[in-house]
Amino acid sequence: MGSEPSGEVYLPDSVSTAVKVLVLGPFAVGKSTFVGTLSEIPPLHTEETMTRTGAVADDPRGNTEKTTTTVALDFGRRTLSDRVVLYMFGTPGQRRFLSLWEDLAHGALGALVLADVARIEESFDVMSVLEDRGLPYAVAINDFSNVEMPPHEELREAFDLLPGVPLVRCDARDRQSTAQAMISLVEYLLTPSLGQSQESA
Repeated sequence: MGSEPSGEVYLPDSVSTAVKVLVLGPFAVGKSTFVGTLSEIPPLHTEETMTRTGAVADDPRGNTEKTTTTVALDFGRRTLSDRVVLYMFGTPGQRRFLSLWEDLAHGALGALVLADVARIEESFDVMSVLEDRGLPYAVAINDFSNVEMPPHEELREAFDLLPGVPLVRCDARDRQSTAQAMISLVEYLLTPSLGQSQESA
């Protein structure tokens, strides 16, 4: 997944290809953490402090340390090679931001859906938007330590994933783990059969 971040803000002159991907998922699943962990530059976060009124609508599901929520996007960058750079756009998780999800999808090559195994059904809205737009995606389950992980095939069935759609586990706080999750998406996007299926759709 390229070299480790060097702290350089500017890209080398050799970079000729930019790839845009989305990082989506339900509220409080770890999208901002994921983007921040993987980004080689200081990530852009558009977060606001959660209010009592907002907490009624936006239940952090036991995450008592969560005091902010993304209101526009998270942005990060990761250089994949001396020619290719990846731009990551994280979105707010709440359904009221549906129009923003759709706007950010323009020009994206694909998406990584970050999910919580304890609330799988909350990922369905995001997956439906991606499927309606014909945007390929992979699913990465953020490995919260207090939740038991079902067998892989049971998870695939629960997410109702088509054959070939990647399903991986990751820790949004760990650079190597987030890199592996993103690699699963990029490799899927570069699969020749995927491109052929999109052309015939």
